[in-house]
Amino acid sequence: MSEPEKEIVSLKEMPRKQRRVLGVLLEKAFTVPDQYPLTLKATTTGCNQKNNRDPISNYVEDDVMETLAALQLRGLVACLHTESGRTERYRHYMRHKTNLNEQQLAIMTELMLRGKQQLGELRTRASRMVPIETQEDLRRELQSLMAQGLVRSNGPLERRGIEVDHDLYPLNENHEPLAEYRAEEADGPVVSSANAPAAVRPTVRPVEEVGTAQLEKMSSLENTIRELRDEVASVRSDFRALEDRFEDLRRQLGG
Repeated sequence: MSEPEKEIVSLKEMPRKQRRVLGVLLEKAFTVPDQYPLTLKATTTGCNQKNNRDPISNYVEDDVMETLAALQLRGLVACLHTESGRTERYRHYMRHKTNLNEQQLAIMTELMLRGKQQLGELRTRASRMVPIETQEDLRRELQSLMAQGLVRSNGPLERRGIEVDHDLYPLNENHEPLAEYRAEEADGPVVSSANAPAAVRPTVRPVEEVGTAQLEKMSSLENTIRELRDEVASVRSDFRALEDRFEDLRRQLGG
């Protein structure tokens, strides 16, 4: 007897509170499985924690209860009753209601909890939940998510400094746009100014005016600045990941 076909649920048009609550259930299922499924109180605390969240929220339990009910209607969350019948617990159904693999679930969790991110930050944070060994692995999963209409980017994923974000926003929700992508500032093959479209053709001062040595020095400085920015972003990302791990450990120890 063949298995029944999986009923796929759309994630589009998901309001902010639903993204936060669903993201918390996903995150805790990955990082603290011994405490999962979550009570209403634990879910509310997870929504309002100050690390790995953007923006910081201040939901009350009534807000979260209403949001959990809306997610249940969408088929993305289930309510479980304990043997004592006193405490209801909640779990997500993302593995049952979507075709997303574990890496993709971790990526979507991070984007729902923090919003837009550069690829280096995203891989570090998502790897707290599921190993994503290389940037190429991350790009492969992001390409699949983009093909499903769940993720958007501000440029080609192979370019340095690219930002990505989930694409679950309702049409009427105001949200911060991705940074404008400038091809001439990205790290990659240089487009010949003779063949470049007029809108993106770089303005270059004559060599006679600037001098070849000065041009080379300027190019070297620009490359150094880009490398330093990437290093700073990587250090910040690693520091935030350590903060997140410390906070998870503190909660597990009952601190």
